[in-house]
Amino acid sequence: MKENRLAVSLRVFVNDMKNFLNVADDLESQDTAESAIRSGVSFKGGQLLVLVFAIFIASLGLNTDSIPVIIGAMLISPLMGPIIGMGLAIGIQDYELLKRGLKNISMAVLGSLLASALYFLVSPQYEGSSQLLARTSPSIYDVFIALFGGAAGIVGIACKNKGQVMPGVAIATSLMPPLCTAGYGIATLQSKFFFGALYLFFTNMIFILVASWIGVKMIGYKKVVYQDAKRYKKVKTVVYCIVTLTLAVSVYLTVLMIDKNVFLDKAQTFVDKEMIFPNTQVLSHKEYIEGGRRHIDVTLIGAALPKDSLQLAMMNRLDSAGLGGTVLTIKQGFSLSNSSMDDDGDYQNFYALMQRQIADRQDEIDSLKYLLHQSDAFSEDSRKIVPEVKVLFPSVADIALSEMLVSSVKDGVSDTVSMVFVNAPGGLPAADRKKLAEYVGVRLRKKDIHVALNPAGFPWPVAKDNR
Repeated sequence: MKENRLAVSLRVFVNDMKNFLNVADDLESQDTAESAIRSGVSFKGGQLLVLVFAIFIASLGLNTDSIPVIIGAMLISPLMGPIIGMGLAIGIQDYELLKRGLKNISMAVLGSLLASALYFLVSPQYEGSSQLLARTSPSIYDVFIALFGGAAGIVGIACKNKGQVMPGVAIATSLMPPLCTAGYGIATLQSKFFFGALYLFFTNMIFILVASWIGVKMIGYKKVVYQDAKRYKKVKTVVYCIVTLTLAVSVYLTVLMIDKNVFLDKAQTFVDKEMIFPNTQVLSHKEYIEGGRRHIDVTLIGAALPKDSLQLAMMNRLDSAGLGGTVLTIKQGFSLSNSSMDDDGDYQNFYALMQRQIADRQDEIDSLKYLLHQSDAFSEDSRKIVPEVKVLFPSVADIALSEMLVSSVKDGVSDTVSMVFVNAPGGLPAADRKKLAEYVGVRLRKKDIHVALNPAGFPWPVAKDNR
């Protein structure tokens, strides 16, 4: 009986999930969705001008490292239209639409490259920013972003309740910035920027297209009336080959990226933990991979260390840190009187190091000044209450006040206590001792005052003989 109830509950749950995930009732008609996709394939007149303006905006954003400007350019850009159009064309076997999409995306890419290259040729700021560099290292993660972005795009177009899908897809899949980065590569004659960014754009475009194609097939759009099975098979084979090759390169680049990140993390940890010396500090360090070899360059400042023994010791530690085979270059001998720094970076690091040391020393001075002030204030307040104690507690002959550090010899635990040592030859009742502790606590603004009565061997002052 329990099993039957469980089976019924499971069936109800599965049916509910199917109803939630079923988009059939929310789909536009094929004609309406196709019309919307086809209208976005062409770049003519206003759309072409919008693309050119978006390119200049994105280039400005990349040049100035401004993320909001880059996002704005991606929202303006109409590049998604031809790509989703090509996915639809393959899905319904409309090769005229496919040719039109290829033609328009090719013109869009060419125009984008020319416009961005022109901008960076006349731009006063010529160095690559972090946003430019971020568009030169495609990986498998970009494949997944483009795939899910394209899927969201085709579903958003096909459904009645579209929401704000396409702007989000435009931002997530990032088609515009890679083209601008490739244009920067042309303007500055840097092949790394050009090929890396162009491959990133190509990866995004291919997998948006694939996601659109799969979406069209899953939605069940009807194919065009005139079909060419042989031609469709050829197109499908070409697409499969391109997808496989793009995916393989992305996986390879991802493996290299992960390996590089692991190396950089280990190298940073190695420098921070292992290269600590009494009178010598690390001025700067750089970790990088060049020509397949891993490198760590370290510049030391302070007392010079024995070169051979230092290099040998560090190489042994590299092996134990999992960095065997890394080329370690140590520069040292720099001191306050040595100005043979290699470059501006060393000067800047040296200046920053000196600034930190000055700040640390100033903190120590301020802390010592505060402690000295506290000690002087305590001593002054202690002198002031002596006459008052003589009036309030006549039996007290001498009094000593001190803040003391008390430490346990057994476990090393330490604490600070406020002590009052009292010399009362005639004794001091417990009630008076309590009142004395409270009085001293109020006057000196201290808590937990401890009173020690007539401590043996205490060096009380002796009255001077004025004879």
